[in-house]
Order: sequence, then structure tokens, then C-alpha cells
Amino acid sequence: MKVVAVCGSYRKGGTIEQAVDAVLAGAREKGAETMVFHLREQRIEFCINCRGCMQTQGEERGHCLQEDDLEPMLKELDAADAIVLASPVNCYNVTAIFRRWMERLVGLAFWPWGQNAPKSRRRKATRRAVLIASSAAPGIFIPIATGAARALRLTAAMLGAKPVGSMWMGLVANKPHYVLTERELERARQLGHKLAEG
Repeated sequence: MKVVAVCGSYRKGGTIEQAVDAVLAGAREKGAETMVFHLREQRIEFCINCRGCMQTQGEERGHCLQEDDLEPMLKELDAADAIVLASPVNCYNVTAIFRRWMERLVGLAFWPWGQNAPKSRRRKATRRAVLIASSAAPGIFIPIATGAARALRLTAAMLGAKPVGSMWMGLVANKPHYVLTERELERARQLGHKLAEG
């Protein structure tokens, strides 16, 4: 069992990283191998909308012509049994670095010139995902008043994963350095168990 996380936080040790670390710790408790990509440490170029990665038919994802850290990341995600996708809410959506990476996943769809809309290369979700977001607003507003939950769900679908749990953490801007409560840490660990147990 392998669990790979993608973290779109700008802050080292912030709310999102604490939650991701706890989820992965829970997965390791159940015997999973884990790894995390911090997007702020990855060199990810902007998608230039050339659609070259979307032209080849078949289930295998298209490859981007740009040379950066995307391909090594996708190889690890391809080999994962479960994934964790996490981002703070900034300006009512996921962070810019998460969105930048998300836009580069278009090679997971097939969209030849002349076809009106893209088609997913993956027929169904074959793995599990946990989605995590944090906000200054109450957590209940993340899925109903921001685009972050939708962006995380779409990213999971593109990667062939079905969400089996989510963690929407709110009111995290009340302190300069928010520390997850024991209840939040336990919730995250339980989500990690769920990923690893299937």
C-alpha cells in the first residue's frame, strides 16, 4: 500500500501540513508506505495550453513537453494506491501553486483537435483519496461558499481517485500559528487509516 500526498500550502509547518502529516502517520500505522510533495518545493511551469499532451488516444496519460518536476511527481502518483490532496483556501479557492499544478494535469484527458470536449482517459476511479482544506472562515463554508472543495474533487477525479473522506478546517486565522487540536489530529489519523485499509 502506497499513499502519496500533494500539499499546496505556502507555509512550512502550517495547518495544512500538520493535517497532511497526521493523515500520513495514520496510514503508516496501518502499514502503508507514504510520501509527500510540497508544491512550493517543486518546479512546476505554467500550462501553455498547447494541448500536445491531450492528442494521443488511449488510457495512458499524455506527456507534457515542458521539462520540470511534473513527470517525476506523476510517476509516483501513478504508483499510488491512495492519495491526499490538500490546500489552504486563498481568495475563495485553492492556492495559486495548487492551481498551477492542477492545470498541468490536462494530459490525463484525451482532447484531439476537432473534438468539442475532452474525455477522461480513466473509465473509473481505481483508488481512494482524502481531501483537506483550511480557511479563516468556519470550515462548514469551505464546500459551500468556496471553489476549493470542487477543485480538490476535480483533481482527485483526474487522478482516478474517489474521495473517501475530507477534512475542512475553519477559523485557522485566529492565531498566527494555528496548532491542530487533539480532536483534529485524531480525525486526520483516522482518515489515514481509512486510506490504508481500503
